[in-house]
Amino acid sequence: MTQSYKDEFVENAGAGNAARQAWLSTLAKAPASEVLRLWEDVVAPESQVLRPAETGMVMVRGRTGGAGNPFNLGEMTVTRCAVRLATGETGIGYVAGRDRAHAYVAALADAMLQSSVWRDQVRASLIEPLRKAYDARREAISRKAKATQVEFFTMVRDRKA
Repeated sequence: MTQSYKDEFVENAGAGNAARQAWLSTLAKAPASEVLRLWEDVVAPESQVLRPAETGMVMVRGRTGGAGNPFNLGEMTVTRCAVRLATGETGIGYVAGRDRAHAYVAALADAMLQSSVWRDQVRASLIEPLRKAYDARREAISRKAKATQVEFFTMVRDRKA
């Protein structure tokens, strides 16, 4: 049995792929204003724009019950960008909405995080603060939901006949 390209890619990607997925997720989920504010402290290297930030639509798919038949939920606006550092690392950025600066910063940060020269600076200045802010937002939502939780219980009486 031959191994498909996708299986081979996933097998060889290892932990580096998981780390990249994590920082791309962090950059995409963070509010644009927060990303741009934190980006001001990062010293960006020389780079070339491969694909300028552009806005388009993607189809969002869902599944009934999470595991049922797939269906088209609707379209969503996204903005994407691709850059290459002078040292050769290529970064991509996909963000929800129409913020071109957010997509550009996400792409540049992705490329810098792939470089051993820039990785620590971007993690400390951008990724970790964004991740902490995201965790704090999730915790606040969780606390709010927990405060409205209702616990139901049933009292059982011992009936002797």
